[in-house]
Amino acid sequence: MHAWNFRTPVLIAFGEGKAARIGALVKGRTSGKVLLVTGPVLLRTGVVEPVLQSLRKAGVPFALYAETSGEPTSRHADEALALFRREDCAALVACGGGGPMDLAKAVSLLHANNGNPRDYARKDASPRPGPPIFALPTTAGSGSEVSGNTIIIDAASQEKLLIGSPTLVPEAAILDPLLTLSMPPSLTAATGMDALTHAIESRVSRKATEMTIPLSLRAAARLVRFLPLAWERPDDAEARRECLLGALEAGLAFANSSVALVHGMARPLGAKFGVPHGLSNAMLLKTVTAFSLSGDPHGYAQLARAMGGDAAGCDDMAAALLPPLLDDLAARLKIPRLRERVGREELDAQCETMVREALASGSPANNPREAGPEDIARLYREAW
Repeated sequence: MHAWNFRTPVLIAFGEGKAARIGALVKGRTSGKVLLVTGPVLLRTGVVEPVLQSLRKAGVPFALYAETSGEPTSRHADEALALFRREDCAALVACGGGGPMDLAKAVSLLHANNGNPRDYARKDASPRPGPPIFALPTTAGSGSEVSGNTIIIDAASQEKLLIGSPTLVPEAAILDPLLTLSMPPSLTAATGMDALTHAIESRVSRKATEMTIPLSLRAAARLVRFLPLAWERPDDAEARRECLLGALEAGLAFANSSVALVHGMARPLGAKFGVPHGLSNAMLLKTVTAFSLSGDPHGYAQLARAMGGDAAGCDDMAAALLPPLLDDLAARLKIPRLRERVGREELDAQCETMVREALASGSPANNPREAGPEDIARLYREAW
């Protein structure tokens, strides 16, 4: 295998009750005021309350930005950055799903480097490190708490801008399963399938390494076992804990080996039609996996075996079990089909642009089977 680097936050803290200790952690690692970035639903339902109480108890002054309920746009980034500067903040605490964590990364990036997100959505961009980020996920899915990637939607063009840099890896990732207990079944399913997509794509990515492959396989095995339990029984503490651990493993894997064609195709679905990121991945996963099998039969066979498929035969036979396994899992979790969210005429009208944006993201280049523009257009229609 090729030479590799492996990047992680300085600290990964995992376990029930860890969110209630964030104040002391922040106080010990930075000084001054922090900007707490979260979502309005998390604020209204009290999910973020342990974080608020911990900051107050530790005497950490903070400003609050809770204006983004989904994937952040460049407008949200401008607003949050203005607040960060106006309040003279020195660090960021992000509590939420991928959206608040991505937004916090954008604020850190723009505070240190100025400009706008599009300036850094280039392979040759080398931004300076910004203020530290302390990330607390409330979903078991995005892996943003351990990655150097952020996705910001350009408010003018509605294009999803993928920005990746080692400088965006959070200072600390604090994973508390108690913060995930409030997820409704539909969100549990979508974010869990997002994490499973991370596990699968990081295993077969052209950038996979000896360090990432075991994480990918463990994550896939853990998620396929416990995600249905968390979906069926939202208060199942063991299932929630295991799903969060699986999402962490998958996050560490893809943060260091990258994702592939599913993610590249999923981003335009979210930007053009407002389909949440995890759901976009879930809708495409089986179709794209079936297309990609011939590019790495051994990798897909390993995944099928890890996920409990009756895969004792040769790699080609084992790998072929994976698409129906994924289809069955999606049906069990009641993942909608793409046609239930996007009309065919709408899809056809946007398809050329979506293909171009998918390829421009860079992720399809990591796919084990090469996919050209015609392949991607056909896969969108097959998934529909």
